[in-house]
Amino acid sequence: MDLFNIPLPAILSQLVVGLINGSFYALLSLGLAIIFGLLNIINFAHGAQYMLGAFAAWFGLQYLGINYWVALLVAPLAVGAFGMLLERTMLSRLYREDHLYGLLLTFGLALIIEGLFVQGFGVSGNPYATPEALRGPVNLGFMMLPKYRLWVIVVSVVVCIACWLVIERTKLGAYLRAGTENPRLLQAFGVNVPLMITLTYGFGVALAALAGVLAAPIFQVSPKMGSDLIIVVFAVVVIGGMGSILGSIVTGLGLGVIEGATKVVWPEASNTVIFVIMAIVLLVRPAGLFGKEK
Repeated sequence: MDLFNIPLPAILSQLVVGLINGSFYALLSLGLAIIFGLLNIINFAHGAQYMLGAFAAWFGLQYLGINYWVALLVAPLAVGAFGMLLERTMLSRLYREDHLYGLLLTFGLALIIEGLFVQGFGVSGNPYATPEALRGPVNLGFMMLPKYRLWVIVVSVVVCIACWLVIERTKLGAYLRAGTENPRLLQAFGVNVPLMITLTYGFGVALAALAGVLAAPIFQVSPKMGSDLIIVVFAVVVIGGMGSILGSIVTGLGLGVIEGATKVVWPEASNTVIFVIMAIVLLVRPAGLFGKEK
């Protein structure tokens, strides 16, 4: 395809669409980075927890009359609490073991959760209505962007920046960073490290659930929605640097835009461009773009 013959509005439209996807990549990879940074566990159940967030919103609307705005708060809290239960009863037993055991456990949990939902709801998706206040388009000049998609971009960016500021600029963030380096020393200063780890894991899971609630009106609420996305999100985390908060945010948004641009110039490559970038980054800088070399 001749790039110079592509209308500018078409290019800008695909970049905006890519930014929407990048918003989900950033929010999900942020949760993964937070969990890995403190627990050193690759949370393969993250996709299933993202799916649980979407289903929690759907359940709330269908059976409890909980609207979208309440679900934005309630669903992440409920799924985050479920994550803390998993951490206390299962993951906490593996901290002294090789990292592979944590990966295998969370992978097994993902299969169990997804399997239960497939058994109960099948693989077909369930629609979730866009809230009335966010219906209709916004005229960007070069395209008509649905208000809801603009809302997703804004919420994702605000949440990501807020998390980065908390972790990098506050006393709580200092405790979290210290916990990754020397948890025994931190505990000697009176900090309840096990509780901090549990809350951190729950927060990372809640971020995945929040992404699921945001995704519900855009995508069909389906048991398979997490497994379709999590591999791409892991690639984003690897490219940004395992455990790097800033790397997850910048790389997630950036790769979404790159993916959107690829759909313009070479649509067939749009599904693989992120993995090609991951392979190149691993060859040049194994720790990732923002990761620390050991």
